[in-house]
Amino acid sequence: MAVKLNISNLIEKARYGDQNAFRSLLNHYWEDVYRFQLKRTKDAYEAEEITVQTFARAFDRIETYENAFKFKTWLITISKNIHIDLTRKQKLKTSEIDTKRVSQIADLEPTVEDKIIKEQNLSNLLRQIKELQPHYQEVIELRFFKEMSYKEIAERIDQPITNVKVKLLRAKKLLAEIINQKPGDR
Repeated sequence: MAVKLNISNLIEKARYGDQNAFRSLLNHYWEDVYRFQLKRTKDAYEAEEITVQTFARAFDRIETYENAFKFKTWLITISKNIHIDLTRKQKLKTSEIDTKRVSQIADLEPTVEDKIIKEQNLSNLLRQIKELQPHYQEVIELRFFKEMSYKEIAERIDQPITNVKVKLLRAKKLLAEIINQKPGDR
């Protein structure tokens, strides 16, 4: 039985920094934003990177969202603008990425995904991590095996901290899905 999300309630909680609300919004709208970008870019990696940036920017600016508009439309608009900006930057051949203030996405308590990941034995976990795309493998390895802070990871992969947080949220969700698959499903 699927539970209908109260998007307005999640947005309100996200405005106050509720990690679970951020995660729920990310999980609920990820595919919509990703598919939109995949149609525009025709490149899975680029679409995923723009989607990460979209959620990072949306979470940084959640207080500017107006309830009169659909949240999905707001996310798609942000995503479209990011793609336009990236296209312009590529045309100008500039490599600097504008950094925004760090969002208040807290990661204080272990998530369901964190608990599932910790329950796996190391060899199985390493095999399952290898099923992730390389950029997700990297952030998981840096965070959980090298125990780097968000700031250290951001500096290492040369991306804003907010992007690192969104990538980790997404990587943990994907890894938890891999772990929860029945052995015969793979």
